[in-house]
Amino acid sequence: MDDPNVAYYGFTAVPRDPDVLFKDHPTASGNHPKQDPFTVKDFPVPDSPLAHQVRDFAKTELDLQTFNHSNRVYIYGSAIAKTHFPGWIYDNETYYLACLLHDIGTAEKFLATTKMSFEFKGPSVCDAIVRHQDIFVKGGNITQIGQALQLATILDNVGIRANLIHPKLIETTVAEFPRNGWSEHFARVVEKELALKPWCHTSTFEIPNWAPGISSNFATDVRGNDAMRPFD
Repeated sequence: MDDPNVAYYGFTAVPRDPDVLFKDHPTASGNHPKQDPFTVKDFPVPDSPLAHQVRDFAKTELDLQTFNHSNRVYIYGSAIAKTHFPGWIYDNETYYLACLLHDIGTAEKFLATTKMSFEFKGPSVCDAIVRHQDIFVKGGNITQIGQALQLATILDNVGIRANLIHPKLIETTVAEFPRNGWSEHFARVVEKELALKPWCHTSTFEIPNWAPGISSNFATDVRGNDAMRPFD
């Protein structure tokens, strides 16, 4: 644990379960959590050659809705960390790259050409991406960037804990990276993967003994994202 790269790349361990993470939290617990008045302009994307290269790759392989979702996740996760976890100090570029690539496995080129769950196909070695849908895991830990990615992903997809960020940030972010019907689009991706790979990790969101032909609870939750409905 003396390796400085652990902290630098955001691999410091934090509780996996948000109920544990936010229990008695000074700014995030209760009905009126702190909402710093950020806008999308407060979170510029990294400008390095690597960031440009990965951004170009993601923009080429992903459809527009998923590419925009990936950018919104970067912004929402950054805001949650800055407001509620100011002690989390990690390389911003690493988090940005994880956000850009976290759904790369859903791209047309990859989703139907592998038997692997889309989270596992996309990252190869990135722990944050592999685990970004471990939503119902109650015990144990996860990395800081993994938790930021999870919180932002479930916020954008289902609307959970949208009150952790300021409404103005959501408004300016969707203006910069429009949802373009993201809720319906992603719900269909969920249903497509379940049909192609009924063993996939996405099935952990479903009822016990889920089988093809049973409607998807996860897709229903995505379509029922009331927090983001005005922007879809």
